[in-house]
Amino acid sequence: MAGTAARAGPVSGAHLTAREAGLMSCHVCGQLAAQPEGRAHGLRCPRCGAPMHMRKPASLSTTWALIAAAVLLYIPANLLPMMVTASLLGSQQDTIMSGVVFLWQSGSWPLAAVVFFASVMVPLLKILALIYLVISVQRRSRHNLIQRTRLYRLVEFVGRWSMLDIYVITILVALVQFQGLATIQAGPAAVAFGAVVVLTMFAAMSFDPRLIWDPLTDPASPRLPHD
Repeated sequence: MAGTAARAGPVSGAHLTAREAGLMSCHVCGQLAAQPEGRAHGLRCPRCGAPMHMRKPASLSTTWALIAAAVLLYIPANLLPMMVTASLLGSQQDTIMSGVVFLWQSGSWPLAAVVFFASVMVPLLKILALIYLVISVQRRSRHNLIQRTRLYRLVEFVGRWSMLDIYVITILVALVQFQGLATIQAGPAAVAFGAVVVLTMFAAMSFDPRLIWDPLTDPASPRLPHD
């Protein structure tokens, strides 16, 4: 341990980071291992054998690609029909917003607010938050580091709870077809909406939050490590 601390340079122990101490954390099992001198690539976790990196490779470029795909699919997810209902009286196609308007006009404004927030605002806010995080890292900003880290944790946490419309359609399909009253099918917007949720989840997973703190330890570096 003294050898790794000696390679870290003239940094006080109270502010010594794992990167400065030559330590890497496995992205799979969390094992902490020392980086051998003169080797920066081709390292594997001593416990699970997974490749180890000081920072996630191509973190920002991968995150940007996933965000761009999510933005492109967000538009049809809100404009195309989310649910197609067929009965003896005819067929009807409903988008996310038409469902929100129907719930609001029928007096179920709390449910309308929940659907609007979970299906429209949450994916949009996730995309905007990820864009903000990536741009701030690329600009090597040193402002609001704790707040940005908390924002990332929030984006990562809410990602799995953004499938409200898909859950509602699944329940309606099961209930209505069981009673034989009508036929309900998921529209093309359901596929786009599910893809947006998955893409934003992958974008949050590919983003390395440690990049937020790198400017504190290496503010003069002209480019980010491994990106």
